Amino acid sequence: MKRGFSFIIALLYVLLAAAQQKPNIIFIYADDLGYGDLSCYGATKIKTPHIDALAKKGLRFTNAHTSSATCTPSRYSLLTGQYAWRIKGTGIAPGNAALIIPTDRPTLAGMLQKAGYQTAAIGKWHLGLGTKDGPDWNHEIKPGPGELGFNYSYIIPATGDRVPCVFVENHHVVNLDPSDTIIVSYKEAIANEPTGKLNPELLSLHPSHGHDQAIVNGISRIGYMSGGKAALWQDSSIADILTRKAIGFIEKNKAQPFFIYFATHDIHVPRAPNKRFAGKSGLASRGDVILQLDDCAGRICRALDSLHLTENTLIIFSSDNGPVVNDGYEDEAVAKLNGHTPAGILKGGKYSAFEAGTRVPLIVQWPGKILPGKTSAALFSQLDIYASLAALTQQSLAGNEAPDSFNSLDVLLGHSVKDRVYAVEHAGVLSLLKDKWKYIEPGNGEAYDTNTDIQLGNSPQPQLYDLNKDLREQTNLAAKYPGIVKSMAAWLEKIKHQPATRLPSL
Repeated sequence: MKRGFSFIIALLYVLLAAAQQKPNIIFIYADDLGYGDLSCYGATKIKTPHIDALAKKGLRFTNAHTSSATCTPSRYSLLTGQYAWRIKGTGIAPGNAALIIPTDRPTLAGMLQKAGYQTAAIGKWHLGLGTKDGPDWNHEIKPGPGELGFNYSYIIPATGDRVPCVFVENHHVVNLDPSDTIIVSYKEAIANEPTGKLNPELLSLHPSHGHDQAIVNGISRIGYMSGGKAALWQDSSIADILTRKAIGFIEKNKAQPFFIYFATHDIHVPRAPNKRFAGKSGLASRGDVILQLDDCAGRICRALDSLHLTENTLIIFSSDNGPVVNDGYEDEAVAKLNGHTPAGILKGGKYSAFEAGTRVPLIVQWPGKILPGKTSAALFSQLDIYASLAALTQQSLAGNEAPDSFNSLDVLLGHSVKDRVYAVEHAGVLSLLKDKWKYIEPGNGEAYDTNTDIQLGNSPQPQLYDLNKDLREQTNLAAKYPGIVKSMAAWLEKIKHQPATRLPSL
């Protein structure tokens, strides 16, 4: 009997080891984090020791890019491996948008699910929920992450500054009282509900532009909402709740491969740090929530250490777009920058076609597989996460799957420094990165956003920059090199009209 029991125990260990041959994967996706916001990327006015530790133990990229300078399209591209600008309706989504990823479209989570992974979406979603009429907040909310390959989800439906200010777990609003019906409108005010515009005396944080509609926790938001009082989140607790949910998923699935899409809310507005971080950075609330983001990353890493999972876990840390300081609230972020430069040496920021809009931090750690303390200058696009993880997990991609994603696994793991052949960025207009050149197509939009104090990069004339010599994009060389402009414009037009760039490649 004892010998039989020992055999069973030994077999269980063998099965556990076999299951864990595939690495766990955690993608930590920060929100509005700039190229210069981390001390491992040169920030001197703030310290981010836990994220710095990831870089010290892993690989730090200096030329990694999102596909877009705003959140919804970047997330769409990451999860589908497809340029969002190809698809109508993938701009910044309102809080009551319908699901913008069709449920029959292959996704990163679905691909990993087929590879035997338990998958979770935890944090900011902002890709819509429900059918074409939008979500029914008071009943079952589907389709959503569960229909896109995620076994579990605990999400902020849109953004912290958009209603409804509730968490959705799987298909239902968390803590919803059925007798207190949630009503959400993005068209008109709801009778008898106070707003930031009409009732500023109720506010603890005032808007600087926009953000003057429904009031939740003394903060006015975008959109109107009533009901759901028991389900409303407390802004200062969001980071802790999401981190606990991520750690809980790790603990539950420690014996099998798991994938977590951990999309933090920090450092997006409204910035309402937990009291543990409030006032600690010296850079107002924006700096405080950077400290909070760093703490969340550290807690995830400590959980892996405590469960002896670190050696078999691939951690990818990045941001959905570049930084913005004043994005709608009077939170002293501008007045108390104290010399901090969120974009580093780059020009522009969130919403911008210039480099600070899409060049973001990217750090990858996998002990024993990635050499520690290295830096890569290879051109890398977040679009390629999909095909690269497919290669890692030995999954074949169908012809229509991840149509703009290339297998760059060797670059992601630091085994190669080969540049992507080209990368396309979207910020109203499209830009093309190829070799040392950046081409920005002509556009008719505003050149400068007075609300956010960001240079948007729009110009009626084509723009060409030599990023090897002019990373700050100070000198437009289009007139000097018309042949290169013509060639780059032709490349971009070909990409636009080719429904898939992975098969066949250009």
